[in-house]
Amino acid sequence: MDNAKKTILITGGAGFIGSHVVRLFVNKYPDYNIINLDALTYAGNLENLTDIESKPNYTFEKADITDEAAIEALFDKYKFDSVIHLAAESHVDRSILDPLAFVKTNVLGTVTLLNAARKLWKGSMEGKLFYHVSTDEVYGSLGEEGFFTEETPYDPRSPYSASKASSDHFVFAYHHTYHMPVIMSNCSNNYGSHHFPEKLIPLMINNIKNNKPLPVYGKGENVRDWLFVNDHARAIDTIFHTGKVGEKYNVGGFNEWKNIDLIHVLCKLMDKKLGREEGTSAKLITYVTDRAGHDLRYAIDATKLNKELGWEPSLQFEEGLEKTVDWYLENEKWINDITSGNYQHYYEEQYAKR
Repeated sequence: MDNAKKTILITGGAGFIGSHVVRLFVNKYPDYNIINLDALTYAGNLENLTDIESKPNYTFEKADITDEAAIEALFDKYKFDSVIHLAAESHVDRSILDPLAFVKTNVLGTVTLLNAARKLWKGSMEGKLFYHVSTDEVYGSLGEEGFFTEETPYDPRSPYSASKASSDHFVFAYHHTYHMPVIMSNCSNNYGSHHFPEKLIPLMINNIKNNKPLPVYGKGENVRDWLFVNDHARAIDTIFHTGKVGEKYNVGGFNEWKNIDLIHVLCKLMDKKLGREEGTSAKLITYVTDRAGHDLRYAIDATKLNKELGWEPSLQFEEGLEKTVDWYLENEKWINDITSGNYQHYYEEQYAKR
């Protein structure tokens, strides 16, 4: 993408990753018009974006990506040049309980956006881009060795990853069938500030702080690659502007950790930050029945992104983890608003009368 003035739709921009991407684009590209679209479900929080909500190049729109009429109206209103599609149901445990919700948002929602873009851009696809952000979970599970590359066959193991795999296939189907200019990235586990506390790291931080049990699936031997969310936002910026249409790029942090080892590092760090005797927080670890279909190991090979586009992580996991812990300890009100549900009133208070 060139640096000419763009009107960009970012879906899911009030969520964890989305809010970091929106903030980066709004601040870095003042000539871009950034439209943040979010349905504000449980994981969408406009308090994540209070620092940019008054910027002249930022607009928030509340809508569901599965609402065909609403989406077409927005495309007609703003005449988007580009879409960065981050909106998704993303929690594996929730997908096991309610697979259909994931099919609706992740599959039907993606196709609804693709249809709206195709209709708007049918006269000319030049200068247009549909950027779809996906997950490494579509590749399935690895053994003790090896890495996911862009050529790894899809082998989703959960309703969540199956829904994302389906949406990935639809994106490339629109590229091949309708010649829609698309780019895709598949990322590893993200961590950092503003993360909804059902996820592993913020859950553990909050539970340690409040002396609650730290639930660990099985023996805690599942391995994940961890990516600092600010680095992921930088990668999305890089891919959006310099990636090749029709290509996909894996985004990883080159940081593999067994869950139990990560939790022990986090416990030690929290003991230090909270002034507790070392080993105090580790006593809170509680092993629970493993999750159904729990993939053993994910590991991303981000060589293509590094070699072709020059992106690399800015920091190592221990440094990023300390920054993350500090943010949560310094933003107690944010955590309290999330856990109490008060954050869901922010839209009505700030936007309902606009």
